[in-house]
Amino acid sequence: MVLLENEIYRAELDKINQANNNWKKIDHHSFLIIGATGMIGSYMIDVLMRRNEKNQSNIHIYAMGRSIDRLKKRFSMYEESTFFHMVEADVTQPFMLDKEVDYIFHGASNTHPRAYATDPIGTIMTNLMGTQQVLEFAVKKKAQRVAFLSTVEIYGENRGDVEKFTEDYCGYIDCNTLRAGYPEGKRAGESLCQAYIAKHDLDIIIPRVCRTFGPTMLLNDSKASSQFILNAVNNEDIVLKSEGNQYFSYAYVGDVVYSLLYLLVNGEKGEAYNVAVEEFDFYLKDLAKMIANVNQKDIIFSLPEEDERKGFSKASTALLDGKKLQDLGWNHLFRVDETFKNTVEIIRNEKSNV
Repeated sequence: MVLLENEIYRAELDKINQANNNWKKIDHHSFLIIGATGMIGSYMIDVLMRRNEKNQSNIHIYAMGRSIDRLKKRFSMYEESTFFHMVEADVTQPFMLDKEVDYIFHGASNTHPRAYATDPIGTIMTNLMGTQQVLEFAVKKKAQRVAFLSTVEIYGENRGDVEKFTEDYCGYIDCNTLRAGYPEGKRAGESLCQAYIAKHDLDIIIPRVCRTFGPTMLLNDSKASSQFILNAVNNEDIVLKSEGNQYFSYAYVGDVVYSLLYLLVNGEKGEAYNVAVEEFDFYLKDLAKMIANVNQKDIIFSLPEEDERKGFSKASTALLDGKKLQDLGWNHLFRVDETFKNTVEIIRNEKSNV
């Protein structure tokens, strides 16, 4: 895995580890990270393992995923570390882990349009049965805190009565559709978290993340921003599969991971927090242009494939209000211009060394 040999990537990890946080509540603790090979989970593991390396923080990490082969491929550089442990398990089934864990991060989920369409049952059940299994495990192990990774999608379509979604907003979702499995699954997952807080007094926080991009993205990710980035990595023109008038909040994966680590120690029990900053609110066509500018390329238009189209969101405006999180003292670390440039450069370097 050459990702950690990349100087730009290592500098990002160090920037997060040097940022404002109560790191005493992170150091010398244990983490179960579910969805470990995903974009956010894998970046978080790299941050924490870098912290072990640079700060002797003694953080034990249990990286859980469905495939031991994928875990070994992604985290081969940590296999000899006494602080890193791989856990092969399906989150929708009861899983065994004899060790005590302080923090549980539940980030397992399908997160892109083609997956919603081709694995609709898995999309729903990971957020229903999977979340129940995670919370049952947290009760049994008396975990200090659980983070349930939720999404901007739970807000549905803007009813036209607000400019940005605050955490108490609820928009329209047509639940009788294939595409509804993801947002409705996340909504139900949040409700299940509140049920376990009420019945078992679990300490849970709920970060709601907007459309995320970054160098740890999966190369089969069918989100528009990910496809733009892959076009740029391959030095191609950017392919836009609509007029590009969708107006969304985006977030860089490094800022998302920093927010999650910040909320684990600073968030209030039972609360949901939007993870977003205004500088990353873009029309899709402007996002395409910024990524095209990395290589001075053009934008071309194309029709989406059928599986992709079925998984597309119907929302045309979905902007998150991040004030609640920022009022806790958190702020983003990475500039817009550097995030696109770094993402393209890091992935291109990674692909060229495979």
